[in-house]
Amino acid sequence: MTTDVPRISGATLGRIAPGVHIGTRRPDAAVGIVHLGIGAFHRAHQAVYTEEAMAAEGVGHWGICGVTQRSRAVVDQLGPQDGFYGVLEGSDDGVSVRVVGSVLEVVPAGEQPELVQSRIADEAVRVVTLTVTEKGYRRDPSGSLALRDAGVQADLAGTGAPVTAIGRLVRGLQERNRRHGAAITVLSCDNLVGNGEVVRGLVADFCAALPSAEGEPLREWVASSVSFPSSMVDRIVPATTDDDRAQARQLLGVRDDGLVVAEPFRQWVIEDDFAGPVPAWHRAGAILTADVAPYEAVKLRLLNATHSLLAYTGALAGYTTIAEAMRDDRLSAAATALMAQDALPTLTRPDDLDLADYQQSVLARFANPVLRHRTTQVAMDGSQKLPVRLLGTVRDRLRAGAEPRWAALAVAAWMVYVARERDALGRPLPLDDPLADRLRTAAAGPESGLVERMLAVQEVFDPELRDSTVFRGLIAEGVKELLVTR
Repeated sequence: MTTDVPRISGATLGRIAPGVHIGTRRPDAAVGIVHLGIGAFHRAHQAVYTEEAMAAEGVGHWGICGVTQRSRAVVDQLGPQDGFYGVLEGSDDGVSVRVVGSVLEVVPAGEQPELVQSRIADEAVRVVTLTVTEKGYRRDPSGSLALRDAGVQADLAGTGAPVTAIGRLVRGLQERNRRHGAAITVLSCDNLVGNGEVVRGLVADFCAALPSAEGEPLREWVASSVSFPSSMVDRIVPATTDDDRAQARQLLGVRDDGLVVAEPFRQWVIEDDFAGPVPAWHRAGAILTADVAPYEAVKLRLLNATHSLLAYTGALAGYTTIAEAMRDDRLSAAATALMAQDALPTLTRPDDLDLADYQQSVLARFANPVLRHRTTQVAMDGSQKLPVRLLGTVRDRLRAGAEPRWAALAVAAWMVYVARERDALGRPLPLDDPLADRLRTAAAGPESGLVERMLAVQEVFDPELRDSTVFRGLIAEGVKELLVTR
């Protein structure tokens, strides 16, 4: 890493190359949002919307306090930079960078739990947002809070600092209620069906598991003073590479250790159900609606499902990036067929969305060679992603008497990915999944029994899917095809 180039910070903004957009940090800058899970996606998506909303309103009081869930890497990246970082956007039209300044503070939850709780309880904070990934919500197979999870149990006991996202959220809300009881909006930005209702339910589960004298009044206050709108977020944000940092350094004229990379496209649909003031996100392009569900279904079943199909089939074939997989005519044809033949018939079209155009835009975005979105990165957490991205489509098509052949191929590719552990070039395939040990055990054994053993993983497949001879047969065909063509 080049260290003789000055690092971006409040003191070096004046050294940034002319023409680069720099987010203004106003004199009245103050924290108004606490964000749990300040990874690359949040910094490339919600933080950008929030900065533009503040600029549109002419206010600075919606600054973000970002909370790291596990690693302190973001603290080390953004702390010395006063929260400033760049977003590198690239497409066939070229590459550009902008500097974002809406993140005012980054707190490592494991090291400063009292500060996290204090920030959520601060009356000036009116919004808590979350991007903790599907697995970060610690749900059991029924979708309820996993009360047997060791971290959840520790958070319920309350003898130490909270270690789970829901634990940190609820303990912060509890302190807020104790101090003043001001209303607050909790907004999930993760890829979960009905994510607002999911978080509402998990918070209620946590309260119900507390001693009644503690949990019942908290539950009542949450019900009256906290809103949980659902939202749908969309922007492709691949992992940042050293080459990306070098390119940004050329464009900025300063070094940026907190750089994130993103495609030009972005979308945010939010249920218009807030407990109090929120930033003017709609003035930054966000869509406020009474019903997020149709948008959510379109994104999960067209974009996310197709992303997973390309990730597993592409990784198995030896492709490093999604864009490389899209250049394989066979795989791009499968991606097109999954959307058009399997997913599209299950969707209700939002009034302002042309689904034909949407499908074409998805394929064009995936083919963007500048992003270098790794297939193995998209393949992470398959046990959590498949149920929300693919299995709903499978279930709906089976109930309609149809054969979801392409969705089943994606599921088959996931099974082969788990079982074979190496791609067509002999390179190892990482299995980064909260159920990794369970999946490896299920995949071990003769390939002839792979489908049956994997379908028996009840955390992924419900009885309706496990017992479907049509689904089982389609997966078996896909597994056979993938094993032969590897």
